[in-house]
Amino acid sequence: MRADRIFAYGAAAGLIGDLLFGDPRRGHPVAAFGRAAGGAERRLWRDHRGWGALHTLVCAGGATGAAALAARATRNRPAAAVALTAAATWSVVGGTSLGREARAIGGALAAGDIELARERLPHLCGRDPQSLDGQQIARAVVESVAENTSDAVVGALVWGALGGVPGLVAFRAVNTLDAMVGHKSPRYRRYGWASARLDDAAGWPGARLTAVLAVAAGGRPREAVRAWRADAGRHPSPNAGPVEASFAGALGVRLGGTLAYGGRVEHRPVLNGEAGRDVRVTDIERAVRLSRRVSVLALAVCAAGRLAMGRRVG
Repeated sequence: MRADRIFAYGAAAGLIGDLLFGDPRRGHPVAAFGRAAGGAERRLWRDHRGWGALHTLVCAGGATGAAALAARATRNRPAAAVALTAAATWSVVGGTSLGREARAIGGALAAGDIELARERLPHLCGRDPQSLDGQQIARAVVESVAENTSDAVVGALVWGALGGVPGLVAFRAVNTLDAMVGHKSPRYRRYGWASARLDDAAGWPGARLTAVLAVAAGGRPREAVRAWRADAGRHPSPNAGPVEASFAGALGVRLGGTLAYGGRVEHRPVLNGEAGRDVRVTDIERAVRLSRRVSVLALAVCAAGRLAMGRRVG
């Protein structure tokens, strides 16, 4: 069986597994990687970019190397290769868990339990929840669903199509390191620089594909394109900008504005400000459904792209 078909079958099985079962409560491979990366950080941390780059190389390189060895061991056994691809895809995508967390917060808000919504919000994003009211929490959830559709699903599928199992694992390793050390706190401003820049580069193609698919699947293509073109470049993140702007246009809402992260306040531009309205609690479910449609379309696009590349090479 050709490698392109192995990816197509394995990625489809892995994404179906995520849709059916979500992430395990215990023993998740990404959590194990995070613990290992945390141990490496305790040994390597210095307030220096070079040491941070070494940390990124050791952690992401080690995970990718192990995935490459596993892929090599199954290259002459198609069934095992498909199973490995399925397991890797299921391990690195997180669309179902993303939707569950978003819906749990939405349910708390709908029931009027804002304290429970504040308690659950850190499971989804790094915002400071205590100062947020219900509308602001709902906006934070929609923004997180949009951004994590790219980070937790589409980006991984893109790199899986390009690099097979090592591509899947490498993307998730880089994205996890960025979440751990890539933010601009005093401790990680220098040490996390390499992880943050590498995550920006790795996330670039997946973010653009996510934005395109949100335009196609959102039901408001003109509004989504307009918001993407007008506002994406104003966002401080080169990858979150297109994704959040296209979701804002597709859903007909305003995203962005003043945010609080880890004790610091950021004043971000408003996305789709002229045409959108304030986010409502009911928009959380709409965002989750759009994320699901985008994820399924991304699988189809990535599998088709890998099959096309396989035919050209053949």
